[in-house]
Amino acid sequence: MSTVPGTPRAKTGIIPATPTTTRVAGSHVLQASPHYTTTRRHSLYGTEDRVVIDPGSRIWKVGFSGEGKPRDVFYADTKNYSSLWSWSRATDPAEKAEQDNMLAINLERCMRSVFHESLLAEPKARKVILVEHPLMPLYIKDMLAHILFSNLQVPSISFASSHLLSLLSVGRITGLVLDCGHLESTALPIFAARPLFPQLRTTPLAGSRFSSHIRALLLLFGSYLPPPATLSAAVNVPAANRTTRVPQEILTDAVIEDIKTRCCFVSDTLESSLTDVRASSPAIDDPSDHEPPPSSDPAMSESEFSRGSLGQESAAESEFSIVSHPIHPTFGGETRNENHLQVLANMYMRHSTATDLHMRVVPPVSQQTGTGRGTLVIPGWIRERAAEVLFEGGDVDESSVAEVILDALLKVPLDLRKTMTSSILITGGTAMLPGFIPRLHTELLRATAPLNTSSTRSRPTYDRYASLRPLVPHFAILNNPAPVASSSARANVNAGKAPAFTPATMAWVGGSLAGALKTGGVEVAREKWDESDPSQTDQDDDVVMVVPASEHVPRNVIPDWTRGPLPAGAPPAVALKPMPSPQAVGA
Repeated sequence: MSTVPGTPRAKTGIIPATPTTTRVAGSHVLQASPHYTTTRRHSLYGTEDRVVIDPGSRIWKVGFSGEGKPRDVFYADTKNYSSLWSWSRATDPAEKAEQDNMLAINLERCMRSVFHESLLAEPKARKVILVEHPLMPLYIKDMLAHILFSNLQVPSISFASSHLLSLLSVGRITGLVLDCGHLESTALPIFAARPLFPQLRTTPLAGSRFSSHIRALLLLFGSYLPPPATLSAAVNVPAANRTTRVPQEILTDAVIEDIKTRCCFVSDTLESSLTDVRASSPAIDDPSDHEPPPSSDPAMSESEFSRGSLGQESAAESEFSIVSHPIHPTFGGETRNENHLQVLANMYMRHSTATDLHMRVVPPVSQQTGTGRGTLVIPGWIRERAAEVLFEGGDVDESSVAEVILDALLKVPLDLRKTMTSSILITGGTAMLPGFIPRLHTELLRATAPLNTSSTRSRPTYDRYASLRPLVPHFAILNNPAPVASSSARANVNAGKAPAFTPATMAWVGGSLAGALKTGGVEVAREKWDESDPSQTDQDDDVVMVVPASEHVPRNVIPDWTRGPLPAGAPPAVALKPMPSPQAVGA
Protein backbone atom coordinates (compact mmCIF):
# COMPACT_ATOMS: atom_id res chain seq x y z
CA MET A 1 0.00 0.00 0.00
CA SER A 2 1.33 3.41 -0.93
CA THR A 3 1.39 6.45 1.28
CA VAL A 4 -0.66 9.57 0.85
CA PRO A 5 1.07 12.56 -0.76
CA GLY A 6 2.12 15.61 1.21
CA THR A 7 -0.10 18.19 2.86
CA PRO A 8 -2.62 19.50 0.31
CA ARG A 9 -2.45 23.05 -0.89
CA ALA A 10 -6.20 23.49 -1.24
CA LYS A 11 -9.45 21.59 -1.50
CA THR A 12 -9.59 20.30 -5.03
CA GLY A 13 -12.60 18.81 -6.69
CA ILE A 14 -12.37 15.11 -7.41
CA ILE A 15 -14.14 13.58 -10.39
CA PRO A 16 -14.66 9.94 -9.42
CA ALA A 17 -14.64 7.37 -12.15
CA THR A 18 -16.41 4.05 -12.15
CA PRO A 19 -13.79 1.32 -11.78
CA THR A 20 -13.45 -1.00 -14.70
CA THR A 21 -14.49 -4.55 -13.89
CA THR A 22 -12.77 -7.44 -15.60
CA ARG A 23 -13.26 -11.16 -15.53
CA VAL A 24 -10.99 -13.13 -13.27
CA ALA A 25 -9.38 -16.02 -15.08
CA GLY A 26 -11.17 -19.24 -14.29
CA SER A 27 -13.87 -17.57 -12.27
CA HIS A 28 -17.28 -16.08 -12.94
CA VAL A 29 -16.89 -13.50 -10.13
CA LEU A 30 -16.15 -9.91 -11.08
CA GLN A 31 -12.90 -8.42 -9.89
CA ALA A 32 -13.42 -6.25 -6.84
CA SER A 33 -11.37 -3.10 -7.23
CA PRO A 34 -8.19 -1.80 -8.81
CA HIS A 35 -6.86 -1.21 -5.28
CA TYR A 36 -6.77 -4.86 -4.22
CA THR A 37 -6.98 -8.24 -5.92
CA THR A 38 -9.73 -9.79 -3.83
CA THR A 39 -13.16 -10.68 -5.20
CA ARG A 40 -14.96 -8.22 -2.97
CA ARG A 41 -17.02 -5.55 -4.67
CA HIS A 42 -15.75 -2.00 -4.80
CA SER A 43 -16.69 0.14 -1.82
CA LEU A 44 -18.51 2.58 -4.08
CA TYR A 45 -21.18 -0.08 -4.72
CA GLY A 46 -21.10 -2.08 -1.52
CA THR A 47 -22.41 -1.10 1.92
CA GLU A 48 -20.22 -3.42 3.96
CA ASP A 49 -17.31 -0.95 3.99
CA ARG A 50 -17.51 1.78 6.57
CA VAL A 51 -16.72 5.43 6.11
CA VAL A 52 -13.64 6.43 8.10
CA ILE A 53 -13.47 10.12 9.02
CA ASP A 54 -10.50 11.72 10.76
CA PRO A 55 -11.75 15.24 11.58
CA GLY A 56 -8.83 17.42 12.54
CA SER A 57 -9.04 21.02 13.60
CA ARG A 58 -7.54 22.04 10.22
CA ILE A 59 -7.21 19.01 7.91
CA TRP A 60 -9.75 16.23 7.38
CA LYS A 61 -8.93 12.78 6.01
CA VAL A 62 -11.80 10.65 4.72
CA GLY A 63 -12.19 7.37 2.89
CA PHE A 64 -13.53 3.82 3.02
CA SER A 65 -12.38 1.04 5.30
CA GLY A 66 -10.16 -1.64 3.81
CA GLU A 67 -8.15 0.81 1.72
CA GLY A 68 -4.56 1.82 2.30
CA LYS A 69 -4.93 5.57 1.98
CA PRO A 70 -7.70 8.17 2.26
CA ARG A 71 -9.83 8.99 -0.75
CA ASP A 72 -9.59 12.71 0.01
CA VAL A 73 -7.52 14.98 2.26
CA PHE A 74 -8.71 18.57 2.48
CA TYR A 75 -8.56 21.68 4.60
CA ALA A 76 -11.64 22.31 6.70
CA ASP A 77 -11.39 26.03 5.97
CA THR A 78 -10.49 26.24 2.29
CA LYS A 79 -10.27 30.04 2.26
CA ASN A 80 -8.19 31.05 5.28
CA TYR A 81 -6.62 27.69 6.27
CA SER A 82 -7.57 28.40 9.87
CA SER A 83 -8.71 26.01 12.60
CA LEU A 84 -12.35 25.16 13.06
CA TRP A 85 -12.05 25.10 16.83
CA SER A 86 -9.62 25.72 19.65
CA TRP A 87 -9.32 24.48 23.19
CA SER A 88 -10.65 27.75 24.65
CA ARG A 89 -14.27 28.87 24.50
CA ALA A 90 -15.85 32.26 25.03
CA THR A 91 -17.07 33.03 28.54
CA ASP A 92 -19.92 35.31 27.52
CA PRO A 93 -23.09 33.24 26.90
CA ALA A 94 -24.12 35.17 23.80
CA GLU A 95 -20.64 35.04 22.31
CA LYS A 96 -20.34 31.36 23.14
CA ALA A 97 -23.68 30.59 21.49
CA GLU A 98 -22.64 32.45 18.35
CA GLN A 99 -19.31 30.64 18.32
CA ASP A 100 -21.03 27.27 18.66
CA ASN A 101 -23.46 28.09 15.86
CA MET A 102 -20.64 28.99 13.49
CA LEU A 103 -18.81 25.79 14.43
CA ALA A 104 -21.92 23.70 13.80
CA ILE A 105 -22.39 25.32 10.37
CA ASN A 106 -18.78 24.63 9.39
CA LEU A 107 -18.90 21.05 10.65
CA GLU A 108 -22.10 20.37 8.71
CA ARG A 109 -20.53 21.83 5.57
CA CYS A 110 -17.51 19.57 5.95
CA MET A 111 -19.62 16.49 6.63
CA ARG A 112 -21.80 17.06 3.59
CA SER A 113 -18.68 17.59 1.53
CA VAL A 114 -17.36 14.24 2.75
CA PHE A 115 -20.36 12.23 1.52
CA HIS A 116 -21.51 14.27 -1.46
CA GLU A 117 -18.21 15.44 -2.96
CA SER A 118 -15.31 13.33 -1.69
CA LEU A 119 -16.88 9.85 -1.41
CA LEU A 120 -20.14 10.08 -3.41
CA ALA A 121 -21.75 7.68 -0.95
CA GLU A 122 -25.24 7.43 0.49
CA PRO A 123 -24.93 8.30 4.21
CA LYS A 124 -28.08 6.37 5.18
CA ALA A 125 -26.42 3.08 4.17
CA ARG A 126 -22.95 3.68 5.64
CA LYS A 127 -21.71 3.10 9.13
CA VAL A 128 -19.13 5.68 10.24
CA ILE A 129 -15.90 5.30 12.17
CA LEU A 130 -15.00 8.63 13.76
CA VAL A 131 -11.36 9.05 14.71
CA GLU A 132 -11.36 11.15 17.86
CA HIS A 133 -8.60 12.82 19.83
CA PRO A 134 -8.51 11.83 23.52
CA LEU A 135 -8.89 15.47 24.55
CA MET A 136 -11.49 16.50 21.99
CA PRO A 137 -14.15 18.54 23.82
CA LEU A 138 -17.40 16.74 24.42
CA TYR A 139 -19.52 19.46 22.84
CA ILE A 140 -17.65 19.04 19.54
CA LYS A 141 -18.24 15.29 19.54
CA ASP A 142 -21.90 15.96 20.29
CA MET A 143 -22.09 18.33 17.31
CA LEU A 144 -20.51 15.75 15.02
CA ALA A 145 -22.90 13.06 16.23
CA HIS A 146 -25.90 15.37 15.84
CA ILE A 147 -24.95 16.19 12.25
CA LEU A 148 -24.35 12.57 11.31
CA PHE A 149 -27.49 11.20 13.00
CA SER A 150 -30.02 13.98 12.55
CA ASN A 151 -28.98 15.54 9.26
CA LEU A 152 -27.26 12.74 7.34
CA GLN A 153 -29.03 9.86 9.17
CA VAL A 154 -26.16 7.40 9.28
CA PRO A 155 -26.93 3.99 10.88
CA SER A 156 -24.23 4.13 13.57
CA ILE A 157 -21.06 5.89 14.68
CA SER A 158 -18.02 4.21 16.21
CA PHE A 159 -15.78 6.47 18.29
CA ALA A 160 -12.17 5.26 18.22
CA SER A 161 -9.10 6.77 19.85
CA SER A 162 -6.63 8.22 17.35
CA HIS A 163 -3.63 7.02 19.37
CA LEU A 164 -4.90 3.45 19.48
CA LEU A 165 -5.69 3.41 15.77
CA SER A 166 -2.21 4.75 14.97
CA LEU A 167 -0.70 1.89 16.94
CA LEU A 168 -2.93 -0.63 15.16
CA SER A 169 -1.76 0.65 11.78
CA VAL A 170 1.79 -0.56 12.52
CA GLY A 171 0.65 -3.95 13.82
CA ARG A 172 1.07 -3.24 17.54
CA ILE A 173 -1.27 -3.15 20.50
CA THR A 174 1.23 -1.92 23.12
CA GLY A 175 3.33 1.20 22.91
CA LEU A 176 3.67 4.89 23.65
CA VAL A 177 2.12 7.13 20.98
CA LEU A 178 3.02 10.81 20.57
CA ASP A 179 0.58 12.76 18.40
CA CYS A 180 2.06 16.09 17.23
CA GLY A 181 -0.95 17.84 15.77
CA HIS A 182 -1.86 21.45 15.17
CA LEU A 183 -3.22 22.53 18.55
CA GLU A 184 -1.12 20.41 20.89
CA SER A 185 1.18 17.40 21.22
CA THR A 186 -0.18 14.52 23.28
CA ALA A 187 1.61 11.42 24.58
CA LEU A 188 -0.55 8.44 25.56
CA PRO A 189 0.66 5.00 26.70
CA ILE A 190 -1.36 2.03 25.41
CA PHE A 191 -1.12 -1.48 26.86
CA ALA A 192 -2.87 -4.46 25.28
CA ALA A 193 -5.06 -2.16 23.14
CA ARG A 194 -6.21 -0.30 26.27
CA PRO A 195 -5.30 3.40 26.43
CA LEU A 196 -3.94 4.44 29.81
CA PHE A 197 -5.72 7.77 29.94
CA PRO A 198 -4.59 8.73 33.48
CA GLN A 199 -0.99 8.70 32.22
CA LEU A 200 -1.75 11.09 29.34
CA ARG A 201 0.57 14.10 29.01
CA THR A 202 0.23 17.08 26.70
CA THR A 203 1.96 20.32 25.69
CA PRO A 204 0.91 23.31 23.55
CA LEU A 205 4.18 23.10 21.58
CA ALA A 206 2.75 21.85 18.29
CA GLY A 207 1.91 23.06 14.80
CA SER A 208 0.10 26.20 15.91
CA ARG A 209 3.03 27.38 18.03
CA PHE A 210 5.43 26.48 15.23
CA SER A 211 3.43 28.60 12.77
CA SER A 212 3.33 31.62 15.07
CA HIS A 213 7.06 31.22 15.71
CA ILE A 214 7.81 31.28 11.97
CA ARG A 215 5.66 34.38 11.60
CA ALA A 216 7.52 36.11 14.44
CA LEU A 217 10.94 35.29 12.99
CA LEU A 218 9.97 36.50 9.52
CA LEU A 219 8.63 39.77 10.88
CA LEU A 220 11.89 40.37 12.73
CA PHE A 221 14.53 39.03 10.36
CA GLY A 222 12.86 38.43 6.99
CA SER A 223 12.95 40.70 3.93
CA TYR A 224 10.36 41.71 1.37
CA LEU A 225 10.76 42.98 -2.18
CA PRO A 226 7.61 44.85 -3.30
CA PRO A 227 6.65 44.64 -6.95
CA PRO A 228 8.09 47.46 -9.09
CA ALA A 229 5.73 50.31 -9.89
CA THR A 230 6.59 50.20 -13.61
CA LEU A 231 8.31 47.84 -15.99
CA SER A 232 11.21 50.27 -16.38
CA ALA A 233 11.73 50.33 -12.62
CA ALA A 234 12.01 46.54 -12.60
CA VAL A 235 14.99 46.83 -14.96
CA ASN A 236 16.68 49.99 -13.75
CA VAL A 237 16.16 49.92 -9.95
CA PRO A 238 18.26 47.26 -8.20
CA ALA A 239 16.40 44.77 -6.05
CA ALA A 240 18.51 45.73 -3.05
CA ASN A 241 17.16 49.29 -3.17
CA ARG A 242 13.58 48.02 -3.06
CA THR A 243 14.04 45.76 -0.04
CA THR A 244 11.85 46.59 2.96
CA ARG A 245 10.70 44.93 6.13
CA VAL A 246 8.08 42.19 5.90
CA PRO A 247 4.50 43.54 6.08
CA GLN A 248 2.18 41.62 8.35
CA GLU A 249 -0.52 41.56 5.67
CA ILE A 250 1.38 39.13 3.44
CA LEU A 251 2.02 36.59 6.21
CA THR A 252 -1.39 34.98 6.02
CA ASP A 253 -2.16 31.53 7.35
CA ALA A 254 -1.94 30.12 3.83
CA VAL A 255 1.54 31.60 3.29
CA ILE A 256 2.78 30.39 6.66
CA GLU A 257 1.39 26.91 5.97
CA ASP A 258 3.14 26.88 2.60
CA ILE A 259 6.44 27.89 4.21
CA LYS A 260 6.06 25.33 6.97
CA THR A 261 5.30 22.40 4.68
CA ARG A 262 7.61 23.20 1.76
CA CYS A 263 10.58 25.12 3.17
CA CYS A 264 11.24 24.16 6.80
CA PHE A 265 13.10 21.15 8.16
CA VAL A 266 14.66 20.02 11.44
CA SER A 267 18.43 19.93 11.81
CA ASP A 268 20.78 18.46 14.39
CA THR A 269 21.01 19.74 17.94
CA LEU A 270 22.76 22.97 18.73
CA GLU A 271 26.26 22.81 20.15
CA SER A 272 25.40 25.32 22.87
CA SER A 273 22.26 25.37 24.92
CA LEU A 274 19.89 28.24 25.33
CA THR A 275 20.81 28.60 28.99
CA ASP A 276 24.38 29.37 28.05
CA VAL A 277 23.15 31.94 25.56
CA ARG A 278 20.94 33.65 28.11
CA ALA A 279 23.78 33.68 30.62
CA SER A 280 26.24 35.18 28.14
CA SER A 281 23.87 37.80 26.70
CA PRO A 282 24.24 41.30 28.24
CA ALA A 283 21.38 42.54 30.33
CA ILE A 284 21.04 46.25 29.52
CA ASP A 285 23.39 46.80 26.64
CA ASP A 286 22.55 49.08 23.74
CA PRO A 287 20.69 47.07 21.09
CA SER A 288 22.34 49.07 18.33
CA ASP A 289 25.66 47.38 19.13
CA HIS A 290 24.27 44.07 17.84
CA GLU A 291 23.86 43.87 14.11
CA PRO A 292 20.98 41.74 12.84
CA PRO A 293 22.08 38.37 11.51
CA PRO A 294 22.96 38.49 7.83
CA SER A 295 21.73 35.91 5.38
CA SER A 296 23.20 32.45 5.69
CA ASP A 297 23.82 32.54 1.96
CA PRO A 298 27.52 33.39 1.44
CA ALA A 299 26.66 35.61 -1.52
CA MET A 300 25.36 39.16 -1.08
CA SER A 301 21.55 39.08 -1.12
CA GLU A 302 18.59 41.38 -0.61
CA SER A 303 18.16 40.17 2.95
CA GLU A 304 21.74 41.13 3.78
CA PHE A 305 21.31 44.59 2.24
CA SER A 306 18.05 45.25 4.05
CA ARG A 307 19.47 44.25 7.39
CA GLY A 308 22.30 46.74 6.97
CA SER A 309 19.95 49.56 6.01
CA LEU A 310 17.01 48.96 8.33
CA GLY A 311 18.89 48.00 11.48
CA GLN A 312 16.66 47.49 14.44
CA GLU A 313 13.58 49.08 12.89
CA SER A 314 11.73 45.85 12.15
CA ALA A 315 12.54 44.31 15.52
CA ALA A 316 11.47 47.40 17.44
CA GLU A 317 8.18 47.83 15.59
CA SER A 318 7.13 44.19 15.71
CA GLU A 319 4.58 43.07 18.27
CA PHE A 320 5.92 39.54 18.43
CA SER A 321 8.77 38.10 20.46
CA ILE A 322 11.02 35.16 19.75
CA VAL A 323 8.72 32.89 21.76
CA SER A 324 5.71 34.03 19.72
CA HIS A 325 4.01 35.88 22.57
CA PRO A 326 2.89 39.52 22.49
CA ILE A 327 5.43 41.90 23.97
CA HIS A 328 4.38 44.16 26.83
CA PRO A 329 7.31 46.59 27.18
CA THR A 330 8.39 47.52 30.68
CA PHE A 331 11.22 49.61 32.03
CA GLY A 332 14.41 48.15 30.62
CA GLY A 333 12.61 45.02 29.45
CA GLU A 334 12.45 45.97 25.77
CA THR A 335 16.22 46.43 25.60
CA ARG A 336 16.90 43.09 27.22
CA ASN A 337 14.40 41.36 24.92
CA GLU A 338 16.00 42.84 21.79
CA ASN A 339 19.45 41.81 23.03
CA HIS A 340 18.24 38.28 23.58
CA LEU A 341 16.68 38.17 20.11
CA GLN A 342 19.92 39.20 18.48
CA VAL A 343 22.04 36.74 20.45
CA LEU A 344 19.60 33.92 19.76
CA ALA A 345 19.47 34.74 16.05
CA ASN A 346 23.26 34.88 15.85
CA MET A 347 23.46 31.46 17.48
CA TYR A 348 20.95 30.03 15.01
CA MET A 349 22.85 31.53 12.10
CA ARG A 350 26.17 30.04 13.22
CA HIS A 351 24.64 26.57 13.35
CA SER A 352 22.80 26.75 10.03
CA THR A 353 23.87 25.61 6.57
CA ALA A 354 20.64 26.19 4.67
CA THR A 355 20.36 28.78 1.90
CA ASP A 356 17.87 31.57 1.47
CA LEU A 357 14.64 31.08 -0.47
CA HIS A 358 12.67 33.58 -2.51
CA MET A 359 8.92 33.08 -2.41
CA ARG A 360 6.36 34.86 -4.55
CA VAL A 361 3.51 36.28 -2.45
CA VAL A 362 0.48 38.47 -3.04
CA PRO A 363 1.43 42.07 -2.17
CA PRO A 364 -0.60 44.13 0.31
CA VAL A 365 -3.56 46.15 -0.90
CA SER A 366 -1.53 49.37 -0.88
CA GLN A 367 1.07 47.83 -3.22
CA GLN A 368 -1.20 46.03 -5.66
CA THR A 369 -0.92 48.91 -8.15
CA GLY A 370 2.50 47.65 -9.24
CA THR A 371 3.40 44.95 -11.69
CA GLY A 372 3.51 41.31 -10.66
CA ARG A 373 3.84 39.87 -7.18
CA GLY A 374 6.09 40.63 -4.27
CA THR A 375 9.02 38.48 -3.17
CA LEU A 376 9.44 37.20 0.37
CA VAL A 377 13.06 36.37 1.23
CA ILE A 378 13.20 33.58 3.81
CA PRO A 379 16.62 33.35 5.52
CA GLY A 380 18.09 29.86 5.55
CA TRP A 381 18.64 29.83 9.29
CA ILE A 382 14.91 30.39 9.84
CA ARG A 383 14.09 27.43 7.62
CA GLU A 384 16.47 25.21 9.56
CA ARG A 385 16.15 26.48 13.14
CA ALA A 386 12.53 27.60 13.44
CA ALA A 387 11.55 24.13 14.71
CA GLU A 388 13.81 24.59 17.75
CA VAL A 389 10.79 26.00 19.56
CA LEU A 390 9.33 22.47 19.69
CA PHE A 391 12.38 21.10 21.52
CA GLU A 392 12.97 23.94 24.01
CA GLY A 393 11.47 22.74 27.28
CA GLY A 394 12.03 23.54 30.91
CA ASP A 395 8.60 25.09 31.49
CA VAL A 396 6.01 23.33 33.62
CA ASP A 397 3.10 24.32 31.37
CA GLU A 398 5.00 24.13 28.06
CA SER A 399 7.15 21.02 28.09
CA SER A 400 9.06 20.08 24.99
CA VAL A 401 7.93 17.15 22.86
CA ALA A 402 10.73 15.04 24.34
CA GLU A 403 9.78 15.95 27.91
CA VAL A 404 6.16 14.98 27.24
CA ILE A 405 7.29 11.45 26.36
CA LEU A 406 9.52 11.22 29.42
CA ASP A 407 6.81 12.58 31.73
CA ALA A 408 4.39 9.95 30.43
CA LEU A 409 7.01 7.25 31.08
CA LEU A 410 7.39 8.45 34.67
CA LYS A 411 3.66 7.89 35.21
CA VAL A 412 3.66 4.43 33.67
CA PRO A 413 4.03 1.48 36.08
CA LEU A 414 7.58 0.26 36.53
CA ASP A 415 7.03 -3.12 34.91
CA LEU A 416 5.74 -1.46 31.70
CA ARG A 417 8.42 1.18 31.24
CA LYS A 418 10.85 -0.97 29.28
CA THR A 419 8.08 -2.12 26.92
CA MET A 420 6.84 1.42 26.37
CA THR A 421 10.36 2.79 25.90
CA SER A 422 11.12 0.35 23.11
CA SER A 423 7.77 0.92 21.31
CA ILE A 424 7.45 4.68 20.77
CA LEU A 425 5.36 5.79 17.79
CA ILE A 426 5.31 9.36 16.43
CA THR A 427 2.22 10.52 14.52
CA GLY A 428 0.65 13.80 13.47
CA GLY A 429 1.15 16.39 10.77
CA THR A 430 3.89 18.28 12.59
CA ALA A 431 5.95 15.07 12.78
CA MET A 432 6.17 15.08 8.96
CA LEU A 433 8.87 17.76 9.09
CA PRO A 434 12.05 16.27 7.58
CA GLY A 435 14.40 15.26 10.37
CA PHE A 436 11.81 15.58 13.15
CA ILE A 437 11.83 11.97 14.36
CA PRO A 438 15.65 11.50 14.41
CA ARG A 439 15.98 14.82 16.24
CA LEU A 440 13.36 13.71 18.77
CA HIS A 441 15.34 10.54 19.46
CA THR A 442 18.44 12.65 20.07
CA GLU A 443 16.52 14.94 22.43
CA LEU A 444 15.32 11.93 24.44
CA LEU A 445 18.91 10.85 24.94
CA ARG A 446 20.00 14.37 25.86
CA ALA A 447 17.20 14.82 28.40
CA THR A 448 18.10 11.59 30.19
CA ALA A 449 21.87 12.18 30.13
CA PRO A 450 23.64 12.67 33.49
CA LEU A 451 23.78 16.26 34.67
CA ASN A 452 27.09 18.11 34.73
CA THR A 453 27.24 18.84 38.44
CA SER A 454 30.00 21.15 39.61
CA SER A 455 31.72 20.82 42.94
CA THR A 456 31.40 24.58 43.52
CA ARG A 457 27.64 24.39 43.72
CA SER A 458 26.37 24.29 47.26
CA ARG A 459 22.83 23.32 46.31
CA PRO A 460 22.31 19.91 44.67
CA THR A 461 20.62 19.87 41.28
CA TYR A 462 17.34 18.05 40.92
CA ASP A 463 17.71 15.20 38.44
CA ARG A 464 14.23 14.91 37.02
CA TYR A 465 14.67 11.83 34.84
CA ALA A 466 17.21 9.91 36.90
CA SER A 467 14.87 6.94 37.25
CA LEU A 468 14.64 6.63 33.45
CA ARG A 469 18.41 6.57 32.86
CA PRO A 470 18.68 2.75 32.96
CA LEU A 471 16.20 2.67 30.05
CA VAL A 472 18.37 4.76 27.71
CA PRO A 473 19.66 1.75 25.69
CA HIS A 474 16.05 0.63 25.13
CA PHE A 475 14.79 3.86 23.50
CA ALA A 476 13.39 2.93 20.08
CA ILE A 477 11.01 4.80 17.79
CA LEU A 478 9.02 2.43 15.61
CA ASN A 479 8.82 4.77 12.60
CA ASN A 480 12.29 6.27 12.86
CA PRO A 481 13.59 6.64 9.28
CA ALA A 482 17.21 6.65 10.50
CA PRO A 483 17.44 4.27 13.48
CA VAL A 484 20.60 4.26 15.54
CA ALA A 485 22.19 0.99 16.61
CA SER A 486 21.80 0.28 20.30
CA SER A 487 23.19 -2.21 22.79
CA SER A 488 19.65 -3.44 23.48
CA ALA A 489 18.38 -6.24 21.27
CA ARG A 490 14.80 -5.14 21.91
CA ALA A 491 15.54 -1.63 20.61
CA ASN A 492 17.33 -2.92 17.51
CA VAL A 493 14.38 -5.18 16.65
CA ASN A 494 11.76 -2.41 16.99
CA ALA A 495 13.51 0.75 15.79
CA GLY A 496 12.44 1.74 12.29
CA LYS A 497 10.41 -1.43 11.68
CA ALA A 498 7.00 0.22 11.32
CA PRO A 499 5.35 0.26 7.87
CA ALA A 500 6.16 3.34 5.82
CA PHE A 501 2.89 5.18 6.39
CA THR A 502 3.15 8.92 6.71
CA PRO A 503 2.72 10.06 10.33
CA ALA A 504 -0.25 12.27 9.40
CA THR A 505 -2.33 9.36 8.05
CA MET A 506 -1.54 6.63 10.59
CA ALA A 507 -4.72 7.25 12.58
CA TRP A 508 -6.86 7.03 9.46
CA VAL A 509 -5.10 3.86 8.26
CA GLY A 510 -5.75 2.32 11.67
CA GLY A 511 -9.44 3.22 11.34
CA SER A 512 -9.50 1.66 7.89
CA LEU A 513 -8.01 -1.52 9.33
CA ALA A 514 -10.49 -1.55 12.23
CA GLY A 515 -13.40 -1.14 9.82
CA ALA A 516 -12.17 -3.96 7.59
CA LEU A 517 -11.91 -6.26 10.63
CA LYS A 518 -15.41 -5.21 11.79
CA THR A 519 -13.97 -3.84 15.00
CA GLY A 520 -13.55 -0.36 16.39
CA GLY A 521 -14.38 1.72 19.42
CA VAL A 522 -17.66 2.30 21.21
CA GLU A 523 -20.49 2.08 18.65
CA VAL A 524 -23.55 4.27 19.06
CA ALA A 525 -26.60 3.31 17.00
CA ARG A 526 -29.06 5.86 15.71
CA GLU A 527 -31.90 4.27 17.68
CA LYS A 528 -29.93 4.72 20.89
CA TRP A 529 -29.23 8.31 19.96
CA ASP A 530 -32.93 9.02 19.36
CA GLU A 531 -33.89 7.44 22.68
CA SER A 532 -31.46 9.67 24.57
CA ASP A 533 -33.02 12.88 23.24
CA PRO A 534 -33.60 15.09 26.32
CA SER A 535 -36.51 16.89 24.63
CA GLN A 536 -38.59 13.77 24.03
CA THR A 537 -41.93 13.25 25.78
CA ASP A 538 -42.50 10.64 28.46
CA GLN A 539 -45.77 8.94 27.47
CA ASP A 540 -46.38 7.39 30.89
CA ASP A 541 -46.02 10.47 33.06
CA ASP A 542 -46.89 13.10 30.42
CA VAL A 543 -43.79 15.00 31.40
CA VAL A 544 -42.01 17.07 28.78
CA MET A 545 -38.32 17.77 29.34
CA VAL A 546 -37.52 21.17 27.89
CA VAL A 547 -33.89 22.18 27.46
CA PRO A 548 -33.20 25.93 27.18
CA ALA A 549 -31.98 27.00 23.78
CA SER A 550 -29.00 28.85 25.26
CA GLU A 551 -27.83 25.78 27.13
CA HIS A 552 -26.61 22.84 25.10
CA VAL A 553 -26.35 19.61 27.09
CA PRO A 554 -24.44 16.75 25.40
CA ARG A 555 -26.19 13.42 25.43
CA ASN A 556 -24.93 10.73 27.74
CA VAL A 557 -24.61 8.11 25.00
CA ILE A 558 -21.42 9.67 23.62
CA PRO A 559 -18.37 7.92 25.10
CA ASP A 560 -16.19 10.14 27.25
CA TRP A 561 -13.37 8.68 29.32
CA THR A 562 -13.14 11.83 31.49
CA ARG A 563 -16.72 11.36 32.69
CA GLY A 564 -16.66 7.66 33.58
CA PRO A 565 -15.04 6.17 36.67
CA LEU A 566 -11.47 4.99 36.41
CA PRO A 567 -10.94 1.22 36.52
CA ALA A 568 -10.37 -0.09 39.99
CA GLY A 569 -6.91 -1.34 40.81
CA ALA A 570 -5.83 -4.30 42.87
CA PRO A 571 -7.60 -4.66 46.24
CA PRO A 572 -5.62 -3.43 49.23
CA ALA A 573 -3.56 -5.97 51.09
CA VAL A 574 -5.18 -7.12 54.33
CA ALA A 575 -3.03 -8.61 57.06
CA LEU A 576 -4.41 -12.02 58.03
CA LYS A 577 -4.75 -12.74 61.73
CA PRO A 578 -2.72 -15.74 62.94
CA MET A 579 -4.77 -18.88 63.49
CA PRO A 580 -5.04 -19.94 67.14
CA SER A 581 -3.14 -23.06 68.11
CA PRO A 582 -5.03 -26.31 68.93
CA GLN A 583 -3.82 -26.13 72.54
CA ALA A 584 -5.38 -22.71 72.97
CA VAL A 585 -8.63 -23.89 71.46
CA GLY A 586 -8.78 -26.92 73.78
CA ALA A 587 -8.10 -24.80 76.82
